[in-house]
Amino acid sequence: MSKTLGVIGGGQLGMMLTEAARDLPLISRVVVLDPVPRCPAAQVGAEQIVGGFKDADAIRELAAKSDIITYEIESGDSSYLKSLERIVEINPSPQTLHTIQDKLRQKSFLRDNGLPVPEFVGVESLDDLLEGIDKFGCPALLKARTGGYDGRGNYKIDSPGQAEEAMRRFGDTPLMLERFVPYVMEISVMVARNTSGQMASYPTAENIHQTNILRQTVCPARTSERAARRAEEIAMETMRVLRGAGVFGIEMFLMEDETILINEIAPRVHNSGHHTLQSSETSQFRQHLLAILGMDLGDTSLRGPAVMYNILGPAGYTGPYRAPAISDPRVHLKMYGKETSKPLRKLGHLNIVGGPDEDVSSPLAVLESVLDGAAVSPAR
Repeated sequence: MSKTLGVIGGGQLGMMLTEAARDLPLISRVVVLDPVPRCPAAQVGAEQIVGGFKDADAIRELAAKSDIITYEIESGDSSYLKSLERIVEINPSPQTLHTIQDKLRQKSFLRDNGLPVPEFVGVESLDDLLEGIDKFGCPALLKARTGGYDGRGNYKIDSPGQAEEAMRRFGDTPLMLERFVPYVMEISVMVARNTSGQMASYPTAENIHQTNILRQTVCPARTSERAARRAEEIAMETMRVLRGAGVFGIEMFLMEDETILINEIAPRVHNSGHHTLQSSETSQFRQHLLAILGMDLGDTSLRGPAVMYNILGPAGYTGPYRAPAISDPRVHLKMYGKETSKPLRKLGHLNIVGGPDEDVSSPLAVLESVLDGAAVSPAR
């Protein structure tokens, strides 16, 4: 019997989930909940409910129309979703979403389960912050516990004298302080589990950020085999303590001595897994759907080394834009259909995949050759 898939969030991740659903006969319809009319997922065939991610009436409507609900963003009301589990299947588990939505709760959960994370403390007052700075030294990272993404909600404290200003900046937002770790590389592993417990991970990827936003992913990561293997082991260990099915993005820090610490978890498909659309036998989007539908997971091996490059809105400009014009057949361009460019807004991405006998230097060289044409331009 075919099913209707409900998705909380209709941005680019929802768009690519909708596209992946076309190839699965078990899914007959996709319905997304998103506050932006004609969101990217709606542009590729999803039915849209226009509403906020925490709008109880809109979530209830989505549940009434769906056989199974998943999400492409962590902003849904996890408590309300949990109350709906008796009438609709929801994966990943709302309990897992609840754990991950609060960074302090997430880090505490990981630490309590014996998983490696940077040291951290909760912050409820200026005195708490000063005590944390005294314990960790400077620099240290003050973080909003909820709502932050792409580096938003983070404040680097370089001296105790910045503590009062840091507290004022966040107002009444719940906070945590984290020891600054001098990592040498940010890495991530996409890992999947289906409803029967079958698990599979993709190769470790290397992530390069620009002003706290992911700019480029290289897969496989340019690390030792030992470090890559350990990252994949940690990702699998993390999945064993989380509840629910789906694809999860496990973001990590690689230290100079090859120690690995978990930074954050995304209970959904992830930007650093976009390369799998062309690089892998099974894309992360198809894999997520297979997982939540209880089907056998697909092959996660790479066809060749890959590079993903995010196309971001130019600084200092908000308005309509022209997409890049790239004719190189080795480059796979994906635009998300967003009507307006904003500074550093994710508007699309490029994927480049090398041959099976090449290393990552080959797709990196192709990227370098097309970079001048890979930017959007204002449409005036």
